[in-house]
Amino acid sequence: MQTVIDWLSNALYSYWLVYVLVGVGVWFTVRTGFVQVRLFGAMLRQVVSSRSDAEGGISSFQAFAVGLASRVGTGNIAGVAVALTLGGPGAIFWMWVVALVGMATAFVEATLAQVFKVRADDGSYRGGPAYYIQRGLGSRRWGVVFALLLVLTFGFAFNMVQANTIADTLEAGHGVPVAWTAVGLVVLAAPVLFGGVRRVARVAEIGLPFMAGAYLLLALVVMLLNVEAVPDAFGQILRGAFGLDEALAGTAGGVLAAVLNGTKRGLFSNEAGMGSAPNTAATATVSHPVKQGLIQSLGVFVDTILVCSATAMLVLLAGPDVYRPGVTGDSAGASLTSAAVAHELGTWTTPLMSVVVFTFAFSSVLGNYSYAEVNLTFLGVRGRALTALRTLVLTAVGAGALLALRTVWTLADVAMGLMATVNLVAIVLLSRWALGALADYRAARAAGTDARFVGHGNPLLPGDVPGDVWAPGVRDGVRSAASLG
Repeated sequence: MQTVIDWLSNALYSYWLVYVLVGVGVWFTVRTGFVQVRLFGAMLRQVVSSRSDAEGGISSFQAFAVGLASRVGTGNIAGVAVALTLGGPGAIFWMWVVALVGMATAFVEATLAQVFKVRADDGSYRGGPAYYIQRGLGSRRWGVVFALLLVLTFGFAFNMVQANTIADTLEAGHGVPVAWTAVGLVVLAAPVLFGGVRRVARVAEIGLPFMAGAYLLLALVVMLLNVEAVPDAFGQILRGAFGLDEALAGTAGGVLAAVLNGTKRGLFSNEAGMGSAPNTAATATVSHPVKQGLIQSLGVFVDTILVCSATAMLVLLAGPDVYRPGVTGDSAGASLTSAAVAHELGTWTTPLMSVVVFTFAFSSVLGNYSYAEVNLTFLGVRGRALTALRTLVLTAVGAGALLALRTVWTLADVAMGLMATVNLVAIVLLSRWALGALADYRAARAAGTDARFVGHGNPLLPGDVPGDVWAPGVRDGVRSAASLG
């Protein structure tokens, strides 16, 4: 069974999905007129100006934080280190490339999630690929397929993996028994998960930005202490990316290894095109779908260009005492980042790195669950059934801390690969809606007015948006008193 799953996972990622994701990203970059470059300033302004008391849903910044919570996980620490060992420093360059084109893909899928979102019974919003597949493409069946794949992948398998990472870190670094970690994770996660998406958002907007900022500050301190070596570190990345220095090849060897490992790690760190982040993007209260599309695009930038690059610089600046391209094996990947920080700043940083790993992994548990809950709602799971599934997710978190998860991880990779394939087909077919919304947003900006989206009778759209969330007389998803007569 493991052999078959490994073969399927390798076929999906090595021969299909990486190339399709990059190709779709390049296509959207061109079709949107390089939106990730031209509107980068608008992304920053939207994050800063988003309201924290959004009526009916969560704020734009909260949705950004929840999306970032799932993106920024242990892969940003261990995954980057593995990319360095297998692909050499050049792998980081290709991670950057993938992130920059992936920002356009993330923009499109998040914008579509906003366009086709619906209002839930509790007044909050729901949306994402399952919803825009059903409402935009008219296919309930494929929406259900996507929702089931996402619940399996993010609700259970990935949460088990994150819990396992926390347990391993605490046991290896501090001797904490995995059973105690399992109990602690369940106790910490239960009140947040049972509080639903809004409570996840409140926790994510406080904890993750602070810890991500602390990690970036740590990397900045190391760079300042080794400022004379920073140009050479960037030089290693550029020379390794194009095979200009054979000594910088990873253990897999060659330029191809740098390209494949950089693209794979980059794609599945920032999740652009996977169909996961749009589930949270849809829950935000905004006056225009493009505003949330811009914010989710910025999430890809923060995840890869900032956090992953910080990890890469920590490892490269530690030098040959910690990392030697082509020599350091992939088995050292998970501990490489912590060893690099300890080498530069001392062993006192070991507890600090444990806290960072815990925060990143635990925030991913919360972000992953929020994705699953949106799709459970789509599947019609409510009331006691939803409570039972929340209990099962908690059980999976506890079990994940105790089990060896190679098979679960590989199954999750396969499920996510299939999930991404369904999503990529959908966003390409629905791209006219996102491009029309972008044209509407640009027209408002050119006129010097705040963009307010109307989904009915809009000549820039292929047709009327289903439902009344974006109907005339509705502002930020709330119908005005005048429109009610």
